[in-house]
Amino acid sequence: MATIEVTGENFQDTVSQDGIVLLDFWAEWCGPCKRFGPIFEHASEQNPDAVFGKVDTEANQELSAALQIQSIPTLMVFRDGILLAREAGLLPGEALNDLISQAKELDMDEVRKQVEAQNQEG
Repeated sequence: MATIEVTGENFQDTVSQDGIVLLDFWAEWCGPCKRFGPIFEHASEQNPDAVFGKVDTEANQELSAALQIQSIPTLMVFRDGILLAREAGLLPGEALNDLISQAKELDMDEVRKQVEAQNQEG
């Protein structure tokens, strides 16, 4: 599956769907972002069961600010609407594949219980 463009308009619908969603926050002028792009694209082809989205931080400054994106590239991993990971910096392909594997293996019922407990505490 090719990557999709994620904007402020479709962000919530994209990340709240069932399954794994990976978002790459990038900008055209960012050298590490350009090097990460093919790695991200390759992972999208290897994992057709996940959604891979790209967020242009220049075109979506309000969204980037709301999510407190301070350095790019930044990768966010969601599953079933829950943010599981947030990684800033250029990830090698092996690290990205490992992150995807970990997201697939999680017991989401347990994750939801942990999120619920955290919400009750805070």
